[in-house]
Amino acid sequence: MKDHSFWKSPFFRRIGKALRIIDQGFLKLEEIILSGAVIVIAVMIAGNVLSRELFGPSIWFHSEVSLFAVVIATFMGISYAARKGRHISMSAIYDTVPWKVRKAMAIFIPAVTAITLFYLSYVSFNYTLTVFDSGRTTTALEVQQGYLYMFIPIGFFTGAIQFTRNTIVNLVNKEVYIGTDAKDYNDIEPEKRELDDNLQV
Repeated sequence: MKDHSFWKSPFFRRIGKALRIIDQGFLKLEEIILSGAVIVIAVMIAGNVLSRELFGPSIWFHSEVSLFAVVIATFMGISYAARKGRHISMSAIYDTVPWKVRKAMAIFIPAVTAITLFYLSYVSFNYTLTVFDSGRTTTALEVQQGYLYMFIPIGFFTGAIQFTRNTIVNLVNKEVYIGTDAKDYNDIEPEKRELDDNLQV
C-alpha cells in the first residue's frame, strides 16, 4: 500500500494551510471587487437619472465610469463564477446522461475551457500592451484606455486558473463538482436542494 505519510508531514501541512489562506483571501478580494463594481454601476446609472431630472445635464463622466465597472465585473467575475459553479452552461445533455458520462464531462469541459482562457489571456495581454503603447485616452476623464483593457487578461487568467482547479477537483474526488466549491446539483436530493447554498440560481 502506498505510504502517504510523506505528504502529511508538518512541512506540507503548513504549505497547504498557507495556500488555503491565500485562496480565501483571493476569494474575499474577488467578492469586494465584484460587489464594488456593481455598486458603482448602480450609483452611476441612478445618479445620472437624478442629475438629468433635477439639474438638467447628465453627469459628464458617468458612461466611462460605468464602462470601467462593467468590464471589471464581467471579466473579474469569470473566476468567481467558475469557483461557485454559477457560470452559464448548456445542461440539457449533461443532466440526462449517466453518472460516468457526467464525471467525464466534468473533467473534459473545464480542462478545455482552461486552455481556451489561457490562450485568450495571452492574446488580450498582448493587445493591452499595444493599447498602452498607443497612449490612447478616454474622452471625458482622459484616462489611458489600457487601464480599462488590463482587466480583460487578468480576468481570463484567473478564470483559467479556476477552471484548472475545477478539473483537478474532479480528478481527485469521487463526486462530481461543477465548481471548486459546488457539487453537482444532480447528486443532491431534491428536498435538500433549496438548502444548498452552492446551487445555481
